[in-house]
Amino acid sequence: MNSNKKQASLVDALIPVIALIVMLATSVSLYGDDSSYGANQIALLVAAGIAMIIGYKNGYSWVELEKGVIQGISMALGAILILLMVGSLIGTWILAGTVPTMIYYGLQVLDPSIFYAAACIISAMVAVSIGSSWTTAGTIGVALIGIAAGLEMSLPITAGAIISGAYFGDKMSPLSDTTNLAPAIAGTELFTHIRHMAWTTGPSILIAIVVFGVLGLTEDVSGASDGLAVTLSVIETNFSISFLSLIPLFLVLFLAYKKMPAFPTLFVGALLGGLFAVFFQSASIERMVSASIYSCDAVAAESAVAEGTNSRKVKECSVSFTQSKSSPDTLAAVFEFKMENGETLNADGLLVESKASQIISVEQDGQVFQVDASRRSYLVSAIDAVWRAMAKGYQSTTGDATVDELLSRGGMLSMLNPTVWLILCAMTFGAVLEKIGLLQRLVTSALSLVSSTGSLVTTVICTCIGANIIAGDQYIAIVLPGRMYRAEFKRRKLHPKNLSRVLEDSATITSPLIPWNTCGAYMAATLGVSTFAYLPFCFFNLVNPIISVIYGITHFKIEKLADDQSDDDTDVGKSNEEVVLN
Repeated sequence: MNSNKKQASLVDALIPVIALIVMLATSVSLYGDDSSYGANQIALLVAAGIAMIIGYKNGYSWVELEKGVIQGISMALGAILILLMVGSLIGTWILAGTVPTMIYYGLQVLDPSIFYAAACIISAMVAVSIGSSWTTAGTIGVALIGIAAGLEMSLPITAGAIISGAYFGDKMSPLSDTTNLAPAIAGTELFTHIRHMAWTTGPSILIAIVVFGVLGLTEDVSGASDGLAVTLSVIETNFSISFLSLIPLFLVLFLAYKKMPAFPTLFVGALLGGLFAVFFQSASIERMVSASIYSCDAVAAESAVAEGTNSRKVKECSVSFTQSKSSPDTLAAVFEFKMENGETLNADGLLVESKASQIISVEQDGQVFQVDASRRSYLVSAIDAVWRAMAKGYQSTTGDATVDELLSRGGMLSMLNPTVWLILCAMTFGAVLEKIGLLQRLVTSALSLVSSTGSLVTTVICTCIGANIIAGDQYIAIVLPGRMYRAEFKRRKLHPKNLSRVLEDSATITSPLIPWNTCGAYMAATLGVSTFAYLPFCFFNLVNPIISVIYGITHFKIEKLADDQSDDDTDVGKSNEEVVLN
């Protein structure tokens, strides 16, 4: 059956890639930051369709192509589940006061002049300890974005600092999946790989911290003090601020440190956030579901009903509340009456908060209504609020526009569009290219251009970045080039730790810089800053590949492989690769 399939030519491989580049450029020029809300997805699917036509021309059936797509998408399902759970975690942690508490204390402790550098260092420390850039961004990162908003600092620069620190820590942590995968693919030991990475990663993070420090010193926040005081007051008024609220954060970091898989770790964190909200944030719970706390039945006054027969009967009654209370135990309510004649009337009234059930009279345009209002139990309201926070995110109603914009986020629903949609389309495109051999053809063509160690390192870096762009997944960007270039490094008697370092200097580091890559989509959705907005400020991610190329050209810290190491390292590589990939 394979004999009927033609090998892809370089032209075959370039056609869908060029088509995608043209369509994505058009999408961004037309829609800007909104291009990820549909236009990029269409471009990816159209490019996948072009690749399928080429595959069909080369002898692949629809069934084979479909299986390839399914297999490719299945690789992203783990990331999608984590995305959904991060959405839930953000929602319940805001409801529980965890995120507001981190923002509250952070606003008081972090000075604006050192904020960007501190955000980078804090993210790096957390990521090194837990081995996950995603968990770092979804926990500490969300709080740092909130602090930046309160200090009136730049959100794109803050996101760049968070991502720079998170990816430094992820890259240097022995707990990280990519840090284990790269040496396994290249054929070297984990800690040999980490020590060798320090030569490129260390200077890169130092440069990033210095640049963030300079940006912080030049930041003009002279008018932020008044807004900061207001933000602190609003947070303190609407949430119970306590170190107890930080327990869900510490538990998630502890579970991640203990190498519990990301999905159950985040799931436990989200549920614990909901539990803490129930016990410590009753006011937040009730604001979240204020429109559903009371149910009501209403009837119009008998005289009016008699005059208009059924036309003045109330078909449906609902109640909502204003922001302020008339007195400590009195709620200012707005009743909406939908009449049987299709008319809708609104009337103001007062409800006594301590009463579970009460009957009051309200009047609107001379019409008197008798309203029987019943308050549901706190437990039901709490379950409702936690459920909503996990599904749709937290909706802040403090009355302060800055705080409401800052804290109205999270929920699984927020991750579906555009993040999950974008990932599915990107993985479809990458899967088709891999299935019909177009990715391999591009890598093989790139290898033919290699003439020296410097050009080999540069080619690997460009290939990994290209794989991140085309395949939309950092694991493919590590595994495919790693396997393809491994033999060339061995042929040139270059130690495999050189290859593993280059794989991480490019594939791992550049993945969050591409909007449709799983990592780029995740960071944009989690931090609330578009990929193209934070990209210029991810200094670590931008500098690291350049330093790696310089090392390759100058042969600095490019170690040769001794003759007696060749076979041993190959065996180690095969063994480690089997462990990681299986």
